[in-house]
Order: sequence, then C-alpha cells, then structure tokens
Amino acid sequence: MNTFSRLYGHAPEGEWAAPGRVNLIGEHTDYNLGFVLPIALPQTVRAQARRRDDGLLRLHSTEGGSAEVAVADLAPGSVTGWAGYPAAVVWALREAGHDVGGAELSLDSDVPTGAGLSSSAALECAVAIAYNDLYGLGLSAPELALVAQRAENAYVGVPCGIMDQMASMCCRAGAALHLDSRDLAMRQVPVDLAGAGLALLVLDTRVKHDLGDGAYAGLRAGCERAARLLGLTALRELGPADLAAALPRLPEELRPLVRHVVTENERVSEAVAHLAAGALAALGPVLTAGHASLRDDYRVSCPETDLAVDTAVAAGAHGARMTGGGFGGSVIALVDAEAAEAVAADVTAAFLAKGFTAPRTLTATPAEGARRTA
Repeated sequence: MNTFSRLYGHAPEGEWAAPGRVNLIGEHTDYNLGFVLPIALPQTVRAQARRRDDGLLRLHSTEGGSAEVAVADLAPGSVTGWAGYPAAVVWALREAGHDVGGAELSLDSDVPTGAGLSSSAALECAVAIAYNDLYGLGLSAPELALVAQRAENAYVGVPCGIMDQMASMCCRAGAALHLDSRDLAMRQVPVDLAGAGLALLVLDTRVKHDLGDGAYAGLRAGCERAARLLGLTALRELGPADLAAALPRLPEELRPLVRHVVTENERVSEAVAHLAAGALAALGPVLTAGHASLRDDYRVSCPETDLAVDTAVAAGAHGARMTGGGFGGSVIALVDAEAAEAVAADVTAAFLAKGFTAPRTLTATPAEGARRTA
C-alpha cells in the first residue's frame, strides 16, 4: 500500500494488519458463551496510520473511497457504510475512557467481503491495533478484541459474539484458537494440514450475507429467551446429558436452536481432541455434522451452501460445512491435498449446472493474528 503519502502529504507512523478468519467448528456458540475453534487467514486488512492533533479522523479505503469526521462528533449512526467500522472503533475506545483523538488512516484489504470470513472484524481490529500503538494505550489483544466487538454491537448494530474479533486479534500461525467465550480462556491447538497431506478449501458461494438485517439478531434473541426459560445464564450451561429433559420445557420453535448450540459445543470438543491427537482427517465428519445442524436446526444455510457441501463430500472431501454466520457466505472443505483442485472443479461445475454464479476458491492455512508490520 503506497497511497498514504499521496493522500496526506507525509509518511505514516506505521503499518498494521489484521486477518480474516475461518471458523473450523463452533458456529453461533460464542454469543451463547460457548466454545469456538477458528483459524486466522493469510488475507488481511492493512492499515497505514498517523496521529492528528486536531481531533479529525480522516479515512481512505482503496475500495470505498474517503470519509472525514471529527472524533468528538462520533455517535452510533453518525458515520455509515464501510467508514462506520473504523469510526466505530474510535468511538468505542473513547466510550471506554481512552483519551484518543484524530488520525489519518489508509486502508487496503484482500479479505473477501460478504463471504462469511469476518472482513468487518478484520477492519475493526486493524484500526484498533493501530490506535493502540499510535496513542500508547497498552491494551492487550483480548482487550482490543472486546473494544472491536463493542464497536460492532453498539455502533454498527450487529449483535455478534466475540469469536471474530478474538480470532483476528489472537490467532497464531499454524494453530487453531480454542476459545472459551465465557471467560476468554484460550489455547492454541496445532493444525499442520500440509504435514497430514490435507488442505482446507474455502468455497465462497458469492451469496452475500448481511448480519445486520435482523435475522442474526432474531436467532440470538431466541437463544437468550430459551436460556431464561430454562433458568440459565446462557445456553453454554446446558450439557448434552440434560438436553433431552430440557427440550420439552421449551416452545417448539426454540428447541432446534437449543439442540444446535448444545451439540455444536460438543463438536468443538470433539474437533479439539482429533487435532490434539494428530488425527486431522477425523475432523471431516465433525464438519459435516455441524453443517447438518446449521441447515436443519439453526436454518441458516441456503441452496448454494448446501450444494457446495454435498458436492464436496461426494467428490471425496473428508467433510465440509458452511462457515460464518450463515445466509450465504463460504463453505470449508477438508480434502486430501492432491484432490483439492478436483473437488473445487466439481463444486464449480455443480454451481454452473444449477445456474448459480461460480464460487471463488482459496486455500486456508492457519495464519498470524493482528500485528504491526512496519
């Protein structure tokens, strides 16, 4: 990225990057205070930045254009569109009592947008880590993730859990982040795909999802209602042994949501056990079972994601599932490395045969979380 000097007339103070993520398993569990298992992607949002002393926030994106606002005027709804995300982070820092002012930011990204790969969280985290350094805040990676989550919840208006921001801030290269969303306890679990002769395909269905349209909020509200009816703080507290007795106590429309959350937490534990044992291929059936739960119980899949999963498995993938919040986005498929191109080609052919837009394909390797790069 070499546009900063041209835009602002001087060099930046530094450069920072924050990655998108793929969640291996543990979907819609974080806002139920459960377990997740994401990896960071090599694709990042990159920020060049410099402090300003006049309280002005000047933003430029290579894709979105430019925006400008006084930080003193920041409030939910005051800046919308792509610029709302970096503005939200500055607002959240100030709301948390941090004495931060203006800055110049030039932003660039190769994280696919609308693909369920947390491009918004990557943008928030890139700005958060840049501001942390520019203003000497001394905040830890989990603390910055919480600031970014607050930005998305209270400013942008998406009631997301903490997984996306924690993945972007805290993942490590060569590992999956086993995160307990209740207390943010984390463990880095090694994931050596190449050593096992495997590859993780990411199949972007090109079906754009918008988690701010109300459907996501409705699912979260349903889970919270179910927890209250069961006398729980969160569905995390309901174990699999108690599920059969709990479901009849709930309205029928809430039962599938609860069943998904409880069984998905168990799938995270199962996946971690496979990874710890070095049995990476055994992760495949866990992925496929997770997709069936998202499709049938949580009902956040769509024809394109179902087709991608079914075709990948039929083509020899060890397992596959939708990743991300749902309503479109991407599918991950665990495949033998030498079969990756053939599986991707089969999925593309199946999409074209149905009249769908051909998916965009990339290979995911566990990458490093947010960091200063210059």
